[in-house]
Amino acid sequence: MLRIYDTRTRQAEPVPVPPGRVVKMYTCGPTVYRFAHVGNLRSYLLSDLIRRVMERHGARMVVCQNITDVGHLVDDAEIGEDKIVMQARAEGRSTLDIARFYEDAFRRDTAALNLRPPEHTPRATETIDLMIELIAKLVEKGHAYAVPDGSVFFSAQSFPSYGEISGNRLEDLKPGHRVEGADPRKRFHADWALWKHSHRELVWETPWGTGFPGWHIECSAMSLEYLGDRIDVHTGGIDLRFPHHEDERAQSDSAAGHEVVTRWVHGEHLLFDGRKMAKSTGNVVLLSDVADQGLDPLAVRLAFLEHRYRQQMNLTWDTLRAADRTLRRWRQRVAEWAESPSAPLSQEHVRRAEAAFDDDLDTPTALRVLRELERDESVPPGSRFETFLHLDHVLGLDLSSDIGKVKVLPPGAAELLERRARARQAREWAESDRLRDELAAMGVKVADTPEGQVWT
Repeated sequence: MLRIYDTRTRQAEPVPVPPGRVVKMYTCGPTVYRFAHVGNLRSYLLSDLIRRVMERHGARMVVCQNITDVGHLVDDAEIGEDKIVMQARAEGRSTLDIARFYEDAFRRDTAALNLRPPEHTPRATETIDLMIELIAKLVEKGHAYAVPDGSVFFSAQSFPSYGEISGNRLEDLKPGHRVEGADPRKRFHADWALWKHSHRELVWETPWGTGFPGWHIECSAMSLEYLGDRIDVHTGGIDLRFPHHEDERAQSDSAAGHEVVTRWVHGEHLLFDGRKMAKSTGNVVLLSDVADQGLDPLAVRLAFLEHRYRQQMNLTWDTLRAADRTLRRWRQRVAEWAESPSAPLSQEHVRRAEAAFDDDLDTPTALRVLRELERDESVPPGSRFETFLHLDHVLGLDLSSDIGKVKVLPPGAAELLERRARARQAREWAESDRLRDELAAMGVKVADTPEGQVWT
């Protein structure tokens, strides 16, 4: 059974497979106003790993991942401009064009990382009616209130257990603690907007007036609609813990009358070259940047797997190049072992790796088991083949992709590779670079490793 760290209880908790074998998971999806960087994508690997491990235990996963295409304001504040509207103006395109363009880019990136697609991917703009219904229910139950200008706020004091996820207590939150600061329309300074009065772009008519939804109400409405009021696991990046997930929990639980989410799971931040990855710092790496360096996108997945999901991680280009070399070597070894007679799984290695998966997704330990197995000549090649592929159902590294491939160099490429190897040996770096560019023009990518140059 998978045990995973629950942010709300502050300890590893079991995620059981119920009698009906259906396990429901909600993961906060992207705000589609720009390309997702690799730090964003790390949090989606978390939900993919949970899914793969639970499926190994026989669960049928039903996953909902929303698409935020309205309501997420600049700096995550309750004031300011919608991120999508602002980006549409900057690019001279419609808000719909912007949202669909970056949504499609996000789907391509997740496919390149071998992330299983969710069963439900509702868009905020297409589920406004659900949000209006939920807000009306919260008003009726005394958890929300409308103000004269047509906005609606959630009453934080109506939810006594607010703060259990993040550790923030209402009595300790001072005016201005939230990013939007004090608002004279609120009954209590920590209340937040469920519906915002506005006549700008992307607005809808409601019983309270014209406006658009708050960011937090979107996830409550969509999760309750597509997964019901009993959700086994809810995932997201650690930055969503407060206020987004605190507010979402308060809204959903107040509407349902009970605790909706059983396990709240969060992935830690990713640094790149020791700095926070953010557009504001100019330190952003996209998956396309990795591919432009001649690296397999799944090298990013492997690099992530080398760290626990709730550890802050510092990614570097050297790390990615090392992961790419490991990935290519393992695929080559698997292709070589495939030529040997099949043999039973190495049960000891399987047991240790699967125990690591169940232990709060301890993927670094599972990868160490694979490295040991790779070097263990006492295990027959056919057994190593079967074991690597068995564990790859969770790792998702496409380790069988080189099986049956025939590597054929274009005419003249072999001679250029030999000349380049001699140039590097003679430390003639300019000639080496020139030959690499000539090979690239022929469709042959060359990478330098401690063991020498390798080509694809």
